[in-house]
Amino acid sequence: MANVVVVGSQWGDEGKGKIVDWLSERADVVVRFQGGHNAGHTLVIDGKVYKLSLLPSGIVRGGKYSVIGNGVVVDPWALLREMDLLRSQGVEVTSDNLMLAENCALILPLHGELDAIREDATSVGTAGGPKIGTTRRGIGPAYEDKVGRRALRACDLKSDLAIENRIDVLLSHHNPLRRGLGVPEIDREVLIAQLKEIAPKIIPFIGASWRVLDKMRHDRKRILFEGAQGIMLDVDHGTYPFVTSSNTIASQAAGGSGTGARTLDYVLGITKAYTTRVGEGPFPTELFDEIGKGIGARGHEFGTVTGRSRRCGYFDAVMVRQATKIGGISGIALTKLDVLDGLSELKICVAYDLDGERIDYFPASTEDQAKVTPIYETLEGWSDSTYGARSWIDLPATAIKYIRRIEELIETPVALLSTSPEREDTILVQDPFED
Repeated sequence: MANVVVVGSQWGDEGKGKIVDWLSERADVVVRFQGGHNAGHTLVIDGKVYKLSLLPSGIVRGGKYSVIGNGVVVDPWALLREMDLLRSQGVEVTSDNLMLAENCALILPLHGELDAIREDATSVGTAGGPKIGTTRRGIGPAYEDKVGRRALRACDLKSDLAIENRIDVLLSHHNPLRRGLGVPEIDREVLIAQLKEIAPKIIPFIGASWRVLDKMRHDRKRILFEGAQGIMLDVDHGTYPFVTSSNTIASQAAGGSGTGARTLDYVLGITKAYTTRVGEGPFPTELFDEIGKGIGARGHEFGTVTGRSRRCGYFDAVMVRQATKIGGISGIALTKLDVLDGLSELKICVAYDLDGERIDYFPASTEDQAKVTPIYETLEGWSDSTYGARSWIDLPATAIKYIRRIEELIETPVALLSTSPEREDTILVQDPFED
């Protein structure tokens, strides 16, 4: 039996929720290993919709154990709100089925405030740098404090003295920064009081998650590692600076959960049959015409967490191939094929033109990323519906040809094919848990 890592192979929003839910039913434990409540999953189970942003998807499945790993930055107030929402939907959320890693860095109200202040103050061409298009939820500032060794961590909530000491360290950085930005300083006593109030509600969930996962591994339990944003938003390998603040690649599953690299057996890359992006940043295959608008409307392309409209475009095989190499992806789960039903022709980006030169990779330079233009290959579309197909024989021949060409171009096989939001509408080619 294999342990499986699920990551997005594009800019996120690839439909991971359904696939993770499909896999989590067969897993024993589901682990979040990076990101925060800036990304979300939408699950549809027996017609009921669950929207998750911090909690692992396995939480909605009875008999599963869920872990929020140390690689996640956690807003404790957002976590409690999400728990309460799920409980109101009949989902059990207790310390018996959920653990928060004791070494998770916490997101505090000051982080969200700083995030918003920076976004409002910056625009392209100003000294402050480009507007990134963050969710304003404090993710980036929280990771900055973690790397700067001044973060308040989950384990600190167990001690009033630890809370006070860590807040003093934190404010020695943030208050001068806020003065420089022309905004009021943080009231130390108010912040400490807020943390002491919420601590008893969070403490029961805090534990040494690495020990639990080590035992699970030795007991041959199936572990599913659940990523948030896509690989092209990785802070090192994505479209920097228009990226998230953490590593989103599959190898982060080990560091972000406290398990060894040998625990990671199979990497499933969730891949949309076209391309979308939310927020700012380069997007070579973006469509501004009626085709792009139609894809967005049919695909219901709005962010789970923010509700922001997603930008839409043709499938970018160059970008996805690069993501599969960097991410160590074993196979992909191709999603939302049905959104392309009815288009007479489809285009796939097979290379880029950069200053008159044909290149087969997405450059690291911000300037070059903005300049590349797609080189397309045109394929015949299909008029028949692929919605709800559960076997290859239910698919139009031209749809199968489109899928096979994607496999060739990204040099990675399709392991799963999703044809609707319903979990049963999935064509299994290769079982990741039986790799």
